[in-house]
Amino acid sequence: MKQTLPLDALDAQTADWRSGRAASVHCAVMTPSELVATACPPINTLGSAFYFTPATLARGKELGLRGMQYYILGRGGVLGDADASVIRSAFGYFNEPVIADAWDSARAVVAPRVAGHEYFQSAAQHGRTTLADTPGIDAFADAAGAVNDAADATGLALYAGIKSEPLADDALARAYQLIVVLRELRGSAHLLALRAVGIEDRVAHFIKRPDAVKMFGYTPEDVPEFTDAMHAAMAEAEALTDRLMTPAYAVLSDAQQTALVDGLAAIQKAHAPA
Repeated sequence: MKQTLPLDALDAQTADWRSGRAASVHCAVMTPSELVATACPPINTLGSAFYFTPATLARGKELGLRGMQYYILGRGGVLGDADASVIRSAFGYFNEPVIADAWDSARAVVAPRVAGHEYFQSAAQHGRTTLADTPGIDAFADAAGAVNDAADATGLALYAGIKSEPLADDALARAYQLIVVLRELRGSAHLLALRAVGIEDRVAHFIKRPDAVKMFGYTPEDVPEFTDAMHAAMAEAEALTDRLMTPAYAVLSDAQQTALVDGLAAIQKAHAPA
C-alpha cells in the first residue's frame, strides 16, 4: 500500500516549488493527486521560460516577427490559419484586441502552421542550450512523455494542437518540449474548469496576476471588485483542474514519478540565475 505525504509536508513542498526552492523528492510515496500538486507548478513556470529569451526573439526576427507577434503566432499557430477570436478563446486571459493585433499582423508575414512549428523548435533549442549536463533528463523525458501520451485532449484545443507537433529526437530538446506541452495541457484544462464553475477567464486572470493587467491588454478600470464568491469559484476551478490532470499523471510507476519530480528539480536548478 502506498503511503501518502502529510498535508503539511505537501503544502511546504508545494511552497518550495512556487518559490524556486526545488528539492529532490522521492515521490514513490505520492498519490497521483499529490504528484499533480507537486509537478504542475514548476511545469507552469518552466514551460514559459523560452517565450522571450534572446534566442527565441532572434529566431522570430529572422522570420520577420517582433517578440509579441512570434509569441502569439508561434504559440497559436498549431491551430492553423484561424480567426483571431479562435486563438483568443484557446489562449484565454488576454483582452481580444491584443491577440487580434499580433495575430493578424504576424500571419500576414508567416503562415501560422509554419510559425507554430518554428516556435516549437525554439523550445527544443532552449532545451539543448539550457539543459546540457542536467542529470536525469532521459528518465524525465520518458516519464513526461508517458503523461502526455495518456492525456485526453478532448475539449482542450491549444493542448491538442501542440500535442500534434512532432517531438525532437534528442533528450534535451524533447524533455523541454514536453514541459511546454504539459503546461498547455493544464492551461487548457484550467480554462475548461473556469467555464464549469462559472468564472470569467478575465476575472481569473485578475485574481491570479494582478500585476499583469496592462501586459494582457486591460486597463485598471477593467478590474472588477472582487467578492468572496469569486475567490471561492477560483479555488473550485483550481481543484477541478487538478482533478482533470490526475488520470494522465496516474499512469506513472513509482520510478517514473521519481524521475518526473527529480527531473523537474534538476531542470529548475538549470534555469536558476547564476
